[in-house]
Amino acid sequence: MSGVRVCVFGAILWCFTGLLVGAQVTAPSEVSALRAIRSSLNDPLKHLNWTKGDPCTSDWRGVLCFNATLDDGYLHIQELQLLNMNLSGSLAPEVGQFPHIKILDFMWNKISGSIPKEIGNLTSLELLLLSGNQLSGSLPDEIGYLPNLNRIQIDQNYISGPLPKSLANLERAKHFHMNNNSISGQIPPELARLLKLVHLLLDNNNLSGYLPPELSQLPYLFLLQLDNNHFDSEIPASYGNMLELVKLSLRNCSLRGAVPDLSMIPGLNYLDLSWNQLTGPIPSNKLSANVTTIDLSNNKLSGSIPANFSDFPLLQRLSLENNSLSGSVPSTIWQNVTFSATARLILDFQNNLLSNISGILNPPVNITIRLQGNPVCMNANQNIVQFCGSENRGDDTPRNSTKSPIGCPHFTCPTENFFEYVPGSPVPCFCAAPLRVGYRLKSPGFLAFPPYVEHFEVYLTSGLELDFHQLSIDSCIWEEGPRLRMYLKIFPLFNNQSGNITRQFNVSEVLWIRGFFTGWKIPYSKFFGPYELLNFTLQGPYSNVLPDSIRTGLSKGAVAGIALGMVAVVVMVSAIVLILIRRRDAKRHHEISRKRQSKSKEPLSFSMRSRITLGSAKGILYLHTEADPPIFHRDIKASNILLDSKFTTKVADFGLSRLAPVPDDEGVVPAHVSTAVKGTPGYLDPEYFLTHKLTDKSDVYSLGIVLLELLTGMPPISHGKNIAREVNIAYQTGMLLSVIDSRMGSYPSESAEQFVALALRCCRDEENRRPSMAEVVREVENICSVIPEAETTTTPESTTTNYRETSTTPSASTATNQNMSSESHGNDNLSDIVSTIIPR
Repeated sequence: MSGVRVCVFGAILWCFTGLLVGAQVTAPSEVSALRAIRSSLNDPLKHLNWTKGDPCTSDWRGVLCFNATLDDGYLHIQELQLLNMNLSGSLAPEVGQFPHIKILDFMWNKISGSIPKEIGNLTSLELLLLSGNQLSGSLPDEIGYLPNLNRIQIDQNYISGPLPKSLANLERAKHFHMNNNSISGQIPPELARLLKLVHLLLDNNNLSGYLPPELSQLPYLFLLQLDNNHFDSEIPASYGNMLELVKLSLRNCSLRGAVPDLSMIPGLNYLDLSWNQLTGPIPSNKLSANVTTIDLSNNKLSGSIPANFSDFPLLQRLSLENNSLSGSVPSTIWQNVTFSATARLILDFQNNLLSNISGILNPPVNITIRLQGNPVCMNANQNIVQFCGSENRGDDTPRNSTKSPIGCPHFTCPTENFFEYVPGSPVPCFCAAPLRVGYRLKSPGFLAFPPYVEHFEVYLTSGLELDFHQLSIDSCIWEEGPRLRMYLKIFPLFNNQSGNITRQFNVSEVLWIRGFFTGWKIPYSKFFGPYELLNFTLQGPYSNVLPDSIRTGLSKGAVAGIALGMVAVVVMVSAIVLILIRRRDAKRHHEISRKRQSKSKEPLSFSMRSRITLGSAKGILYLHTEADPPIFHRDIKASNILLDSKFTTKVADFGLSRLAPVPDDEGVVPAHVSTAVKGTPGYLDPEYFLTHKLTDKSDVYSLGIVLLELLTGMPPISHGKNIAREVNIAYQTGMLLSVIDSRMGSYPSESAEQFVALALRCCRDEENRRPSMAEVVREVENICSVIPEAETTTTPESTTTNYRETSTTPSASTATNQNMSSESHGNDNLSDIVSTIIPR
């Protein structure tokens, strides 16, 4: 019988191994498509190593795959990230043969030819990124039939022809960046159906016709930039109803008629209607107090300067030059305005018909007034003459960052390996290797950057989930647009654990930070506007991380997932053999089961419950701090805490677990990971439920509920009553004895009170008020240390049980330890995780 058993299991193992190996391949059609794309591209710098092995398992550069096979048993391409690789040639039609791809990124190369219509087959595509190439021809209508497309960036190419009306079908589209091309014809009014659109950039094209009034129906549009086109129409008055609008830029568009009344737009901060043929007076109603820029220059405006051009605390530039404005210049524009040291205000009134200045002419030194070419400068007194020259003082051109360490010896930082002092580090003279990032604000809501440098640093570091001092703006410069190009340095966080100072990012952190930029995961800002990644330079210690590559292939978690599927097949086949074996041993098994049914009727003492708590807390602490990579369990509950015959605690079921977002070599877990809410009612962290931010404190909350169950024997929710609330009321009113499980016998009242207090702290609604898991372990160890060892209950037989059944039910039953749940949620599969973790 044993020989047969060995043969059968050998055959099963052979089949299982064959299936596992066979599953680790990319879909053949997608492999063929990648080879076709490679053959149509010129790669002078040899970036594309697409010659050997399988795309998903052999680290093909720029190819990112799903971490598991899909329903057809194959791996599939999730992203093509070919940013800034100096590629030329053309896009092969086979680019449309990736049915599951989400990101297609060919930005900042030299690719020419037309955009293949086959791109319309990419029904899962979310980001279409083709900016900064030499693409020509018309936009294919098929792009308008991509149901999941969120962002289309084709700017800085040679695209011509009209905008397809089919683009109005992109119901999920938020970002249209099509500037700096040769697109012609009318803006389709049908685009008003894009109810989620927030950015519409069509500047620097050959658009004509009229400005569609229907665009005012876009409920969330906050950036409309159409400069340098040829509309030859009026600005629709309905644009004054675009309540979310932050920036309206219609410079040099051959527009005529009146300036619309935009005073009802509460958040407008940038208005540019310059270089048109606008006539009539400037509207008298006051614009938003948030405005930084008003440019109405080079039109045919008449009348006086409205008195409402005053009390703009953020105003940086008011340009009214080259019009036919008459009357007085109201000094209220610059009076009673408080300026910071870095603020500048330029008031340009040149070449009008202005005859005098009302009020006192005493502007602060950081205000530039330009009056040249006005009657007021003829026979003017000395106070006015100083503003009648042609000088340009006050213009803002950002320079290099002023942050620099002072008094740090140069020779102690190995600059030959691209290390340097971290300018803003709280640790003096901390030397580390930065990541260098080329970054550009495509349409910022200001013209002077210095007053907003700190605000920008806070915005970017919070979006990247970094500390403020980890970012340094190395340099920045204004470009045509206006656009603000900058070079950033991102430094690792100072970490000195076990005497080893961390001076560089690990590979996971590098790719994680890069992914924030390339996947547009940094929340967009209305004020700073859209951004683009220009380059991501890897030098010094990062040179071994392949440039512009994403390490891909099956993760260990994916292998584990495939293995679990194959295990299921093995289990079904082996069940036939096991039935025969179990029949032979049925009588003996029945006798053992009867004995077991008789350790389970014995209730657990307070000592044992405390030790179960300690084992559970240590197991979760292991997940948070020592597992590689660290893990948030996300489903800590009574049924996932298992006990063996000696009441050794095991944490089970990782089906809902998520990897910590950026684990590093020291095991430091970042603040949170944003994810859909998953878990079990009654154990679910309320703050995670509200914010979708999963943290280690979410597991702390769930464990707190488990601790209350252990002490009281009550379920987490019963008849609409929450265990945490009920115990807290009893604790606060001095009625704690009324909720403690009476079956656990005698116990030290002081220890029980400490136990309850700890559990209730774990269950606080605000996660920052809960203890860490390390603190939980330490406090439970203190509780256990004062309990007499004689109170510990031991059992002679071997089984694994669910602790709630053991502690609260007269007859406990044997529980099965599950490796994973039947369905895995989230994008992060676990790697090298077994079903139970025995705490240290």
